[in-house]
Amino acid sequence: MRKVKRAAALAAVLSCITAVALPGAAAARTRPAAPAAVSPATLPGAERGQSRPQVNLALTTVTPNPVTAQAKVRIAGTAENRSGHQLAGLTVRLRYGTQPMTSRGQLDQYATWQPSQLPNVSAPKPLARAAAAGGRENWGFGFSATALRLRGFGVYPIGVEVLNSAGQAVGGVTTFITFMPKQRVKPVAVSWVWPLIDRQHRSNDRTFIDDRLSKDLAEGGRLHDLVSAAKQTTTPITWSIDPALVDDVQQMTRSYTVKAPRAKQGVEKKQSPAAAAWLAALKEAAKTDPYAVVPYGDPDAIALVRNEMTTHLAIASDPRNTGIVSNALSRQPTTQMAWPTSGAAGQLTLNALAKLNLKGGGSFLMSSSQFQEPAQGALANAMTTLPTSQGAKKAIVYDEKINEIVSGDTRTPGTAVLTEQRFLAETAMIAAEAPNAQRTLVVAPNRHWNPTPGLAKRLLDYTARAPWMNATALDKIARTQPQARQFNGYPEAYQQYELGISYLDMVQEIARRASSFAAVLVDADNLNYQRSVLRLESAAWRGRPGRAKQARQAVSDELNADMGRVRVITPPQNRVAFAGSSGKFPVTIVNDLPNQRIKVQLDAVSENSAKLRIGTLDAKDREIILDPGQKVAKWIPAQASGNGNFRVHLQLMTSGPKSRKFGDGETLTVRTTGYGRLALLITGGGLAVLFVGVGVRAVRARRRRNTEAADEGSTGAEPAATGPQGGPFPGSGMAGPGLSPGTEPGLPLPGAPDAPGATRAAPDAASTSGVPGAAPAGSSESSESPGSSGTAPDGLPSDSAESGAANGSATGPRARPEFSPGPELPTNDAPTRGEWRAGPGGPGGRRGGNGG
Repeated sequence: MRKVKRAAALAAVLSCITAVALPGAAAARTRPAAPAAVSPATLPGAERGQSRPQVNLALTTVTPNPVTAQAKVRIAGTAENRSGHQLAGLTVRLRYGTQPMTSRGQLDQYATWQPSQLPNVSAPKPLARAAAAGGRENWGFGFSATALRLRGFGVYPIGVEVLNSAGQAVGGVTTFITFMPKQRVKPVAVSWVWPLIDRQHRSNDRTFIDDRLSKDLAEGGRLHDLVSAAKQTTTPITWSIDPALVDDVQQMTRSYTVKAPRAKQGVEKKQSPAAAAWLAALKEAAKTDPYAVVPYGDPDAIALVRNEMTTHLAIASDPRNTGIVSNALSRQPTTQMAWPTSGAAGQLTLNALAKLNLKGGGSFLMSSSQFQEPAQGALANAMTTLPTSQGAKKAIVYDEKINEIVSGDTRTPGTAVLTEQRFLAETAMIAAEAPNAQRTLVVAPNRHWNPTPGLAKRLLDYTARAPWMNATALDKIARTQPQARQFNGYPEAYQQYELGISYLDMVQEIARRASSFAAVLVDADNLNYQRSVLRLESAAWRGRPGRAKQARQAVSDELNADMGRVRVITPPQNRVAFAGSSGKFPVTIVNDLPNQRIKVQLDAVSENSAKLRIGTLDAKDREIILDPGQKVAKWIPAQASGNGNFRVHLQLMTSGPKSRKFGDGETLTVRTTGYGRLALLITGGGLAVLFVGVGVRAVRARRRRNTEAADEGSTGAEPAATGPQGGPFPGSGMAGPGLSPGTEPGLPLPGAPDAPGATRAAPDAASTSGVPGAAPAGSSESSESPGSSGTAPDGLPSDSAESGAANGSATGPRARPEFSPGPELPTNDAPTRGEWRAGPGGPGGRRGGNGG
């Protein structure tokens, strides 16, 4: 260990002796450059460089680009004290290397180093104003290329560091400069894919869940700068445009609503002038450039294929959805390109994309990270092929490292300059790897690329002006000879970033309801949730589960509200009653959708078809067409087989041969009493008989009262006519108490012939005349016929006795009336109290009383 320390000390002394001074600079210490193979983590200062510096350095200028032999190099920036306390004696100095980088891997290593790893230094400059906590000061260095001892075409590291009073580094930054002398190299053919893809902002077609897009379209916004940069340069680019973005912007050119998730009400927005201006600028900027479209909403194709939702991918690729862009630009897409998320996809996804997006040719756009490096000795180019179910398809391979560099955060102060210098360094290294070979390179920034203002334009300018680059159209590169490269397949680690299964299951349920809603609309283009579903399946929701869930819920709520405007209205409390076993019940169908006609069918299904059968509606009644705000009532026939409550489900259905349910429907209860037309006729007949019987009894009772009144007004003499002795009740036909027939002296037995020579006392004239209907004395009707005894063996009047009385055998005032009771009335003289209590059909009652 001691030997190691002594060797390190000796090396430090030797480096001081061999220091090289810059013009006007004090003697500087030097340190040998670290070998390229050494990992940054193993180098001195690496750990310190990974911690937060006390003084933040931000580069504002590195010029010129590229550096030529006679150029004056200038590096400038700012220093800010973020330590939170005073740092006395701060100074800033330049560090640099004189050996060019030999590989792109070495660029990666030096980019992570602190400047202290670079061997050569300049004289320090004081930073007095940055010494105080929060202090900030500008600094700058200028020197010639000769002073830096740059030799030959290549990339050279350069850095700036801040030292405290003890000479310790408290901040630093490392970048690169590219030196281009008179010697020439074969320029690399470089093509740009320019993404115009954004996050999703709408729930339904009318409602935005945020208003962030208005800021991106305004001057200084992300989308504004991307279009402006392309418009201001002649560097060829190929646009990749999401139809959903253009759709959003077109909606903003009209009035629109912004309703944040969980907000009760939305905010109405007027037409956006920025939106109209952006569409016009895009049309002008892209008028001569080739362009391709991604499926509507830029769906997460890998997740959709994995969850067997390829149909949704096909809908997103349908020209009716992607054609929004061609309508806005007034020309058709010129390029067919399938660009999976992150430039990565598995075999099943490649098969689906090839079938949907590459029917007539075209190419995949894939990341270089998905392929092995070419065979030993070959250098990677931008074209290869991929096997698919549709045959081998071309694949344009963009450089993943450059993609990471240009797509990184450039909004932090100083990062834009670092990005520019690294882009120049990477492309120069590609050219330097084989100076005499023709290389091809494709740059495809991140889908949601958000460069700092001006950066995108400068990168395009560098592509056109740098001697080692040749700005080339993408279709020209696509026509070059493909290079054989091994496809790595889809990394399993990427699966964790996809849209999840449970999320997509819920989206699929929304899609099912949205499909049935669209089927009832006469003009579905006016109110379409299909695109709302596609926006929910966007790859832009990756890594944002909270926002994705809010957007999904907002779409579901909006859809439920719109579907609820087409509904069935049932009677109060969802109950109807039938007076009989059959009838019709009313149902009202309402269309409360504004400016939208609907066409639906009505189905009614009994839950107990054995007890309640629903009749069939006529075809003209079953299909219902309603204008906005219109309602119509339909009467549904039903037939019950018994009494009770029966549930009927009312369901609106979509129209057409493949009819399906719309909404959840309504359930009502039908109550039947069992009194149909026949039952009412029977009940009415019974009541009629009852009333007739009551009338008959009333007549009989009146006659009895008249007879009794006549008895009370007589002299009390016995009737002259012979006959049976009456009982205590009129017409009873029984003997009086204590007497039996023929026991009274002088009176013959009833029905016996008179004794020879017997004389009958003549009745008193007044007595005889007082009996209604009495026969005169000596008439032929005064004697009974043989066998007409007035009593039955059980002592009750028999039918024959009553019949005899009716035939005129009874001549006294106690004779029975001359009619018999009807079939619906009791034969007793007076009814009991309970015989008429129960009405027709009442519980336990009897129709018509006794004998009913």
